[in-house]
Amino acid sequence: MSDFGFLGFTIAAVLYLILSLLLATSWRGRLQGGLMLAATIVATLWATIFAVQSEMKVVPVSVIWSIEALKNIAWCAFLIGLLSQMSRYKGNSGKGYRITALLVFLASIILVVPDRYVPAFVFMDMRYLGQVVSAIAGMMMVEQLYRNTPSEQRWGIKYLCFGLGGMFMFDFYIFSDALLFKRINSDLWYARGGIYAITVPLLAISAARNPTWSFEIFVSRRVVFHTTTLLSAGVYMLLMAFAGYYIKVYGGAWGSVLQITFFFAAFLILVAILFSGQVRARAKVFFNKHFFSYRYDYREEWLRLIRLLSGQDINTPLFERVIWALGEIVDSSGGLLWLCSERKGCFLAANRNQAVPQIEGDHRLGSLLKFLDERQWVVIVSEVEQDPENYEELRLPGWLTSMEGVWLIVPLIHDEHIIGFTILTRPRADTKLNWENLDLLKTAGRQAASYLALYETSQALADAQQFEGFNRLSAFVVHDLKNLIAQLSLVVKNSEKHKMNPEFIDDAMMTIENSVTKMNRLMAHLRSATPGNKRTRVELVEITRSAVAAKSAQLPKPSLNTEKEQLWIYADMDRMEAIIGHVIQNAQDATPPDGSIRVTLSSSNEQAVLKVTDSGCGMDTQFIRDRLFRPFDSTKGLTGMGIGAYEVREFIHSIGGQVSVASTPGEGTEFKIVIPFADI
Repeated sequence: MSDFGFLGFTIAAVLYLILSLLLATSWRGRLQGGLMLAATIVATLWATIFAVQSEMKVVPVSVIWSIEALKNIAWCAFLIGLLSQMSRYKGNSGKGYRITALLVFLASIILVVPDRYVPAFVFMDMRYLGQVVSAIAGMMMVEQLYRNTPSEQRWGIKYLCFGLGGMFMFDFYIFSDALLFKRINSDLWYARGGIYAITVPLLAISAARNPTWSFEIFVSRRVVFHTTTLLSAGVYMLLMAFAGYYIKVYGGAWGSVLQITFFFAAFLILVAILFSGQVRARAKVFFNKHFFSYRYDYREEWLRLIRLLSGQDINTPLFERVIWALGEIVDSSGGLLWLCSERKGCFLAANRNQAVPQIEGDHRLGSLLKFLDERQWVVIVSEVEQDPENYEELRLPGWLTSMEGVWLIVPLIHDEHIIGFTILTRPRADTKLNWENLDLLKTAGRQAASYLALYETSQALADAQQFEGFNRLSAFVVHDLKNLIAQLSLVVKNSEKHKMNPEFIDDAMMTIENSVTKMNRLMAHLRSATPGNKRTRVELVEITRSAVAAKSAQLPKPSLNTEKEQLWIYADMDRMEAIIGHVIQNAQDATPPDGSIRVTLSSSNEQAVLKVTDSGCGMDTQFIRDRLFRPFDSTKGLTGMGIGAYEVREFIHSIGGQVSVASTPGEGTEFKIVIPFADI
């Protein structure tokens, strides 16, 4: 019998030790947490001493009664702490629990009184009586705690009341029996350890339900599921071992052969069961139903949802990841994703483990989209026909209801409007849906919709950037074409007067040839849509001479002054010449025919300095700051496009240069371009 007592007290010591460690690691310094931690530590010591005594019989009697008294005081102190906290909350004086506490204290003193101070014939009776009084006082406090706790809050302390109440009731029984028969029943004494061990999980559950006790017990569903799987596998293999032993003993001459065959078949069946998706799904449903107050571990579910949607775990397109992420919540392995927009309408975006439906003509999703947009419900397809009152005027298209395995329709809501929906197929194991499933699916659908909206926005932004680059280049090309047209128009204008002059014909042909060459280059830039990106090492002096020569046909003619014969920079030669031409053209437009335009080219601090100075009308500071470099803002009426100065600045900045303008109204303007030298 003592062996069973040793085993029971040992298990109790281990469980109390684990509970103490959990309390110690999560204690936040609050009184209730400290009192419970102290009680569990004392209980651990109590169970350890009794385990040693059950096996070795070496612990002095005085130590046994002292640890009994300390245990009673520790648990009663914890209960007194709870009752005092409740009394402060309700505004009571708390006289009742104070009297009870005094009884426990006096009874505990009786337990630790030395033998020499008490007559021998009443000594044990006094100790038994002290234990009975302590047990009665403990039961009174448990009853007071449960009775004074509001009914809506009793779920948090009921297991504590069951556990401590059971402990005190058993102590009352065992010591009442001892007081009556003048001896302790050995069966009851050795059963005490196992009974105390049974109460530990009840105490842990109550501690987990009361954060004010500074204890947060959490056992993840994954741990429970996999631990139970291993335990079930162990039980299964143990049963198979017994069966194999039976075959070996009673199998006769075929015992060894049957044993080997049997164990191989048993192992193969076990592996098949463990790897069965349907069995695992049914087990998951069972544990969620019967072992947890909530079906889902929301932290795990949300982290998994984010990992799937963000592509952290899998490298598949976003549309398929949405189906996967929503399906994982209810163990669905497939489905379809439909997206809807005003521009594209509704279209099938992706499918996963589900055949694409054959839809003839209109998809007839109007009723479904209206219902999802207004109600934002998760539609259970089978209930639409069984319970039409809940779904009012919802009419599902025939191609959807005829799909094999179709189960749920999850709306994808973004900014309170539907942007699509996901059709999920049935899981391997039947799952009974409730509010928790549906709420989690709706919330996950909103999160998925935000990812889809962000994806669509990024795609639209990328398309807009491509069109923006193309349109910007087109504007620059048109601006250059305008200048070429001006040159050709000048040739046509002078042709009536000089058409018989051979030199004019030669100049006209050269101008036309030069214009055709430039237009071909502009068309090449337009096709490649990369303005100014073809940077090579070019010679700036020669480019400037060519640009000045091209603008010399218009008054006032620009003059060129250079300090050096060669200045090398990195740029696109055609664009650089066009840029210089724009600056000179703007100076000519702002300067009367009898004015002057000077183009100077110099170097300073490893940089080329190009200045275009005119004696035109000039500009004020506000115009330079607010309008000069603003695209599509022109002062030339219908003849200007307003992108010349903007193009100059953007191109020069792209090759590492700087542009500055100094101007005085009525006196003229100096346009300064600084470009770093190219490496030698």
